[in-house]
Amino acid sequence: MKKKNIVIIAVSIFLGIFVYISLSKVQAPVNDNSPEWVPIHEAQEVAAATDKLIFVDVYEIGCKYCRAMDREVFPDSTVRQVLDASYIPVRIDGNSTETIRFNGEEIPSIDFAQSKGAYVFPTSLILDAEGNVIKKKTGYMGVDEFRQFLYQ
Repeated sequence: MKKKNIVIIAVSIFLGIFVYISLSKVQAPVNDNSPEWVPIHEAQEVAAATDKLIFVDVYEIGCKYCRAMDREVFPDSTVRQVLDASYIPVRIDGNSTETIRFNGEEIPSIDFAQSKGAYVFPTSLILDAEGNVIKKKTGYMGVDEFRQFLYQ
């Protein structure tokens, strides 16, 4: 009976280490030309002081379409021109319980995402300074489709 328990413990430890290493590599690498993502509360302050809108990328860790947009769409020079000129870029993990400050309240990211109708990832939102949704689209968008989304 002791050998059986030792084998079960050894296999459990091996599987635990394997899962940990696998999940730790799911994080997408940071691209050189990615937008400078800012916290939502800072974006609201800047949007109130300027004439810019807030672009929110609601993503989920492990989502292959979110990683594809991060790798292929956001670094594109034409997308960056539109984003930098008219928007304040924000990224929020829509499946996280991390606390963010939005409209002066501390709320979990998942509650923010659900309050804006982001149940599928990626979800792209365009908000005004008060946090009202102006435009929303779910799912992967290529460079051309995303640029069209950004134009009012």
